[in-house]
Amino acid sequence: MVNAEVGVDVGGTFTDVVLIADGELTTTKVPSTADQSDGVIRGIRQASAEAGISPDQISEFSHAMTVSTNALLESDGARTALVTTDGFRDVLEIGRQTRPDLYDLKAEKPPTLVRRRDRFELDERTTTEGKQIEPDADAIAELIDRLQTRDIESVAISFLHAYVDETNESRVAQRLREELDVSVSASHEVLNEFREYERTSTAAVDAYVTPAIDSYISRLADRAADLGLPQPRIMQSNGGIADAGEIRSHAVQTVLSGPAAGVVGASQAAAEDSTSFEGFVTFDMGGTSSDVSLIRDGEVERTTDSEIGGYPIRVPMVDVTTVGAGGGSIAWVDAGGALRVGPQSAGSEPGPACYGRGGHEATVTDANLVLGYINRETQLGGELGLDYDAAVDALNRLADEADLGSALEAARGVFRVANANMTRAIRSVTVERGHDPREFGLVAFGGAGPMHAVALAERLNIGTVVVPHVGGVLSAYGLLAADETYDAVRTHQTALGETTSDELESIYEGLVSDLPVETAQEAVTVRRSADLRYTGQSFELEVEAEDCVDTEELRAAFERKHERVYGYTADEGIEVVNLRAAATVPRSIQSSSVAAETLEKLGEHTAIFDGTEYATPIYQRPMTPGRTVSGPAVLEQDESTTVIPPSWEGTVQDNGSLVLTEVEP
Repeated sequence: MVNAEVGVDVGGTFTDVVLIADGELTTTKVPSTADQSDGVIRGIRQASAEAGISPDQISEFSHAMTVSTNALLESDGARTALVTTDGFRDVLEIGRQTRPDLYDLKAEKPPTLVRRRDRFELDERTTTEGKQIEPDADAIAELIDRLQTRDIESVAISFLHAYVDETNESRVAQRLREELDVSVSASHEVLNEFREYERTSTAAVDAYVTPAIDSYISRLADRAADLGLPQPRIMQSNGGIADAGEIRSHAVQTVLSGPAAGVVGASQAAAEDSTSFEGFVTFDMGGTSSDVSLIRDGEVERTTDSEIGGYPIRVPMVDVTTVGAGGGSIAWVDAGGALRVGPQSAGSEPGPACYGRGGHEATVTDANLVLGYINRETQLGGELGLDYDAAVDALNRLADEADLGSALEAARGVFRVANANMTRAIRSVTVERGHDPREFGLVAFGGAGPMHAVALAERLNIGTVVVPHVGGVLSAYGLLAADETYDAVRTHQTALGETTSDELESIYEGLVSDLPVETAQEAVTVRRSADLRYTGQSFELEVEAEDCVDTEELRAAFERKHERVYGYTADEGIEVVNLRAAATVPRSIQSSSVAAETLEKLGEHTAIFDGTEYATPIYQRPMTPGRTVSGPAVLEQDESTTVIPPSWEGTVQDNGSLVLTEVEP
């Protein structure tokens, strides 16, 4: 009997597949499709054929997708209604009255996900002490009648202080679910925290994307069943896998599905070198964007304070910073004559000019090809040939517009500008948070990440770059390495000095019981934490809470973290704001062998490094542990290309990862 598992990650340009069958690793890339399930099924068929098995022999199917992200960014979600407390109809528009850019007089907020005419109020009231006024049954019936006259596909319910007492919200949600054939997202089920705007926004996002996610997963599950595949398990934004049924009822959990899988994969790949550094910066450069995150002390950094497309989402997520700089990012000239790159992308259709599919605008991939970082004879994804002349033509047009003189100078400019964008993203998760990037390694992956990694490392004085052996499809690999993870949160606002360990322990027990997994199982681990702040602050810091809660230990942990993050501590009282619990069910990935290969030279061409031409050999990327390759060199594999500049060298580790370091002069 074959032991086979597959992970499939859908990106903006390519769909990545990793299949491990009886320890043998098979990877493939196929172009992403408008209906993402088409590319997923095609990729699984192709990987299965290459591995010599049939799809119905696969026992585990893990998946990450961009359905919810696309719905948000492209304003293509469900027509959503909002039901809220009388007087709070406009909370989504009022928000925090902050500007996206403080000094931009023309700055605009993103449009609200719920049109004003689709927002409804009910006369009900819950205070911080609990329920005061119940919604009238006739008013609920009238609300149902009004909703039935609209072309509503989904409803979000967010009542004032429902995090304290959800009775009113639960009652209305139950009635709507009984009477209407639409998705209903109640804020206390989505995010049981205080702050009305953020809770309402998160519930609205959940309602907005749930129909699309539900439809997609249903369609994919049917097609998987037709192939004999198991039901897909879905990557959540928190870096953990969950059953499809859980995701279909909490779709907001998937808004960073793909990037989270990549960070988990990077953590797995970098584990062998983790003792040498404070942590790792993960750098995932795909066709449309680049994602940057941190791994510290072997743990993936998470956050509960995120924005996607300008919409606050407070559910736990892997802490990822995204910039619109990918291989397909389009280079352009602004009104002042400056060269810019992104955020617009050529995608996969038509794609960069060098794809030969009708694209005519210069992109980062075209620049890399002209600079010699991509072999002209290569087949991207194992099947897509490149048109060098089309790339030169596109860059010549850009050079004329930007007054850069030649296609080569335009390519150098595009490469530098794209790198500057990505460097700023790395600084935002390191320097701006009190971390010295020189104390970190850089893990580079994605189709284009290993091409740019050393250039970024040099800008940031990072001395070591790790390129995993499946770096071009690492997000798909991370799906197989991810544990099953669930989160629960409850607001409990009180002064730390006025609460007791027993009181906090009682709330934690209730939180753990709310988690959708049997936590008494021996393999399950439960992590507890608390959001704390100084009295008067408007922001919190999350600190670990031990199994036996000690208020003095919480105080000390908070002050240590406040000192590290903000550089000081204050002689002020400390408040407890939220208590959190997360349950993890470990999953083990099959060990896959790394093939021992000789260093095969595929050819040689000219590549440009810092304006100087070098005769640069092109190799099939070596996998033999201990093998060292000196730069300049271009290392090819089907899913990605690694560029080693002069004065750098790469050594293959036992797990197949390539570790790049600067050579002492």
